[in-house]
Amino acid sequence: MSSEAKNLHWLLGNLVEEVPGVRSVAVVSSDGLMLLSSDPAHNKAPVGPGRSDGPRGSSADLATIVSGIGSLTVGAAKLMDGGGVKQTMVAMDEGSVFVMSISDGSLLGVHATPDCDMSVIAYHMALFVGRAGHVLTPELRSELRKSMESAQ
Repeated sequence: MSSEAKNLHWLLGNLVEEVPGVRSVAVVSSDGLMLLSSDPAHNKAPVGPGRSDGPRGSSADLATIVSGIGSLTVGAAKLMDGGGVKQTMVAMDEGSVFVMSISDGSLLGVHATPDCDMSVIAYHMALFVGRAGHVLTPELRSELRKSMESAQ
């Protein structure tokens, strides 16, 4: 695994472990494929003590949701001449889903508890996006996809 891939795995693990209320995290490519996941079965990124595995126990489900929300909001922004979508938040009775754009068209998605501090999660997501955006090259995306496929 390249140092860039290891760094992204570390950043993802840090996001999950250090931010209270985070249940699961997924990074999805612009074409909807999962690149990184907080699901230990996918990439060995730790979920952390007392954390739920996310929707239906799988970051793959979160990746699907993130991809769909991303597509819907991009379409809405085009219809409303709103420009690019930076972030989206869906608040539910039993949790929240946050989606943030990464510079290459990929998306960062977070599933969080209902009592999470939304501003703290948004801040840490922005830090991840800022750090990941410049290293998420086509070569690294290809490497991450291959590692996700071999983990399944």
